[in-house]
Amino acid sequence: MKHDEYSINKEDVMIPPLHPVVIGRIIGAYGILGWVRILSFTEKNDNIFYYSPYFIIVQSTWKEIFLDKWKLIGKRYIVKIRGVSNRNSAQSLSRCNIIIDETQFPCINDDEYYWKDLIGCVVITVQGVLLGDIISIIETTANDVLVVKMCQNNLYKIKNCLIPFLIKRVIKNINLVTRTVTVDWDPNF
Repeated sequence: MKHDEYSINKEDVMIPPLHPVVIGRIIGAYGILGWVRILSFTEKNDNIFYYSPYFIIVQSTWKEIFLDKWKLIGKRYIVKIRGVSNRNSAQSLSRCNIIIDETQFPCINDDEYYWKDLIGCVVITVQGVLLGDIISIIETTANDVLVVKMCQNNLYKIKNCLIPFLIKRVIKNINLVTRTVTVDWDPNF
C-alpha cells in the first residue's frame, strides 16, 4: 500500500450492515485537503446526509466512515470524511459506494414503494401475460417509469418496455411478497 492511500486499521474493520443499500458514490478528490466529490442516489440529493452510519468497502474490507462536513459546490456535494487529510487519500476512495443499512430508511405508507423493492419484480399483464422483470426506474417530471426487460421469447419481439408508474390507471397490483407487479398495459404502445 502506498503511503498516501486511505489505510485500514484493525480497529476500523467492522461487521457490514445486514441489509446494505447503496445511496451514493464517491466520485473523486476535491482540492488538496482530503475532501471528496460525491454523487447522491437519494431522491433529493441532500437526503444522503440524513443517514448515519455510512459504510464503504476499501481493499475488500467494510469500513464505517464519518462525514465531518459537506458543502454544495455547483450541483454536486463535496464531503470531508474524518481521517482523510490529503488529495491522494481522498483519490484512493474514488468509485467507492456509500452504503447504509436499509433499516435506516423511514417507514412509508402501504401505497408507497422504495425503488429498490420494485427492481427485480416480475411484471404480468391483467390478461396474465408475463412481460419480464423490472430492471430500473426512470424519474420524469410527469411520473416515474418502469423499465422492464422483456422475456426472451415475448410475443412483442422487443427487448425492453417502458411502463408508466401510474397507480390504479396502469399499475393494478404490487405484491412485494410474491415480487409481482400486475399492469394494464400493452407493450406495443
